[in-house]
Amino acid sequence: MKQQLPCEYMIWNGVPSIKKEITKYLINNFGLNQRETAKLLGVTPASICMYMSKKRGKIEIIDENIRMEINISAKRIIQNGEKAVPPEICRICKILRRKQVFSTMEPKVL
Repeated sequence: MKQQLPCEYMIWNGVPSIKKEITKYLINNFGLNQRETAKLLGVTPASICMYMSKKRGKIEIIDENIRMEINISAKRIIQNGEKAVPPEICRICKILRRKQVFSTMEPKVL
């Protein structure tokens, strides 16, 4: 079996989970609807629906420190708009990699 690079794993699993958590925060804490959230994150409303229904971003992030950082990112995205999305997602990805969350390459829960 071909070994997957950490960045590949993050693209397919980590980033969708980060976006899911940011989506939940924007909708639940800032009162944005799915269309507004999609526009802000630069995705389709269907993607937002998939995040909210847990069909995309299946890894559950439960680490309170990481969740706190995701909440900070969501606030920065609200304040600075869609231009803040890429640097904030990269920031969270770096935190996950630094904490070696994906060292086993098979996380079910973070």
